[in-house]
Amino acid sequence: MRIHPRASASAVLSLLSLVVLGACGEDRSLPLDKPEPTPFQPVQVPAVTALAPVSGFADQAGGGVFATASRELVRLRLDGTYGALEPHPDNEVAAGGILGVFRLGPHSALVETQTGLFMAESGWLIAPPWRDALGQGVIATAQSADGAVWLAHTRGLFRLQEGTLAELKVDGVSVKAITSLAAAPSPENLPGVWFLHDGGLSVAVALSTTHYRVHTTSAPLAEGESLQALAGIGPAVGTAGELWALTNQSLLRRGKDGWRRVELPEKPQRLMGSGRFLWVKTGGSLLQYDADANVWRAAKDAGAGDFHFIAADESGSVWVQQGGVSVALSHVLVPRLRGLYQGMQLVNDGLVVRAVMPPGGAPESVVYQLGNSEIPTEGPDYSLGGLEADGTHRAYSFASLEAGRYVLSVVARYADGSEARRSVPFDYAPLASGPLSWDKDIRPIHEARCRNCHNSSSAARSLDSYELWRANAPIITEAVRDQRMPADGPMDPELISRIQRWASSGARP
Repeated sequence: MRIHPRASASAVLSLLSLVVLGACGEDRSLPLDKPEPTPFQPVQVPAVTALAPVSGFADQAGGGVFATASRELVRLRLDGTYGALEPHPDNEVAAGGILGVFRLGPHSALVETQTGLFMAESGWLIAPPWRDALGQGVIATAQSADGAVWLAHTRGLFRLQEGTLAELKVDGVSVKAITSLAAAPSPENLPGVWFLHDGGLSVAVALSTTHYRVHTTSAPLAEGESLQALAGIGPAVGTAGELWALTNQSLLRRGKDGWRRVELPEKPQRLMGSGRFLWVKTGGSLLQYDADANVWRAAKDAGAGDFHFIAADESGSVWVQQGGVSVALSHVLVPRLRGLYQGMQLVNDGLVVRAVMPPGGAPESVVYQLGNSEIPTEGPDYSLGGLEADGTHRAYSFASLEAGRYVLSVVARYADGSEARRSVPFDYAPLASGPLSWDKDIRPIHEARCRNCHNSSSAARSLDSYELWRANAPIITEAVRDQRMPADGPMDPELISRIQRWASSGARP
């Protein structure tokens, strides 16, 4: 059985105070990249239903949540099947026509409808308690490295964290006219959220849970050049990620060494980033940049005519609509990992991880790669830790690793010599202290984030006592670790870690 999430009633609208800094000048004599993309024939997976040309959510495990052409909400998988998605029984309002779908976390999406905002989570469409404080008008969302979800709205810039929706204001004034939003490291290499508004570029950096410093900065633009859109590339081993900016002339990228200019064979028109991949629409082409391989590719027969980006996922797949046809495009179909998502913080010594092979012929062999180790696995389960005697999946032990950032790759090798690889960066932070207790460490989390949904009088699973938490510890741990719970928004990574540590160290009272 699973925990049935329900929206918390404790969320309130609050104010974040700011310190505004002056514009930071940049050196305009930029290093120049002039890539020559390698052509490739993209693998195409048509959507099983016509999709609307509006923003959608693509899940790195495969598939996503989208608006259909008739403005209904649907969960699709890349194998052509439909996933469950039903209104939660505790919703007090029905969803109207779908206006757009936006990413909230690895497995959850914000849904804007004609009747307001909802969250798509674990097969449910949930009405969160903060929906009345923020109606229609979502422009974009982004999740910064500290776990906060940012919402650019026609009314201003909002942060969703710990089930609370809070507005970021400058000198008491809402930040309006935002046209683009992206999560990427700040100039100080801290977790930041960048945004374009009124034609200018700014980045917000957390000083505390309620105070932010905002840099209003100037990008290194040439004469007559202006910023159009932003995208972020996520972290990996040795890098905290990058900010990319689309201008009316070329691309700019900002990494740890500052700005660089990227001139493509054709002028770029649109861009979309996810994970370690960037997709760029030019005049008649669709380009993919693979940051791990540092390679540019050009998708054949894609990008011309009437073209819309819908969503992109961390595996390198992008959903587009072209000529009225909705399709997912990839350089190559790759295995999808279950149990580990990109950017996850792992504190448990063991974890069950499975790989799901892409559609098509079965591979000759499948191996996992972690550091300098290659770990073979067998189908049809393709479990990293193998199977127990009773056929259940065995957790793989990470106990030999030191704390740090790693990449786990699953590689499928085929008879024709080709291979398909999915690489997932994650942070390993093993237990660094003694066992925690329910009464001191977990009860406050339950009362603040869980009790309003998970009580004896709700439709969700009751968790009103230590005994119930202990009995359901494996389910709770998986739900919060995968950021499928709580249902009213993301939980602080420190609290997720605390729940995992409590369960792993004996679930003490």
